[in-house]
Amino acid sequence: QVQLVESGEGLVQPGGALGLSCTASGLNYVCSSYDIYWVRQAPGKERERVASLFSRGGNENYLDSVKGRFTVARDNVKNFAYLRMSNLKPEDTAVYYCNVWKDNGIGYASSDYWGQGTQVTIPS
Repeated sequence: QVQLVESGEGLVQPGGALGLSCTASGLNYVCSSYDIYWVRQAPGKERERVASLFSRGGNENYLDSVKGRFTVARDNVKNFAYLRMSNLKPEDTAVYYCNVWKDNGIGYASSDYWGQGTQVTIPS
């Protein structure tokens, strides 16, 4: 059974920094085969993807509002994914989810796994 566990929950003052980690277990393929996404959901708002790290080419993509402040990374040996956040703002307050995804080819369902989420709070 696949399990993703996030850690790094915290309350940080505006302008501060915080790092989130996501550990994966039970994956059918090596960690490097999966795209990694960090998704957040603020109270009363839709989920939004803040950072992406693609398995092919290692390209990264960020939500405009976090560009230059957030960095996504992976450690394929440890089955870890990271989200490093700096210059945090009150609007970054949300539950952050780790999501890994893999295309298994035509005719096969993709693999799509989510962690339980971790709370990040930046007081105004």
